[in-house]
Amino acid sequence: MDDYLEQILHLIETKGYARAVDISKNLNISQASVTNMLRRLDSEGLVIHEKYRGTTLTEEGHRIARAIIVRHETLTRFLRLFDIDEDTIYHDVEGMEHHVSRPTLNVIRAVADALEADPQLLEHVREQSR
Repeated sequence: MDDYLEQILHLIETKGYARAVDISKNLNISQASVTNMLRRLDSEGLVIHEKYRGTTLTEEGHRIARAIIVRHETLTRFLRLFDIDEDTIYHDVEGMEHHVSRPTLNVIRAVADALEADPQLLEHVREQSR
């Protein structure tokens, strides 16, 4: 569900609309599976899905999608501090973002902020992690 909401918001922000075919292509999932999930998200009040017209986020769907993106960006920012290659970061974040709690994410954000503010500390932590 998170991946769909994140993708819908991304498409709306970049193209102005989200269609099942675009979601299917971007997530590498069959269009039938996407359509089924869009119906489910619609029934849960997170999107408004109109057959052949596209999908929009409800206020609640937009709030959740934005939180998912912030979670993704925070985890990515943290891992980039340690010069981890982008493919590894991508795969790790895709796994972590669905399981990390809000309190843990707040700690990761605070640590990333502190490390970015203190280059010596960042270098020390990088050395310890090698």
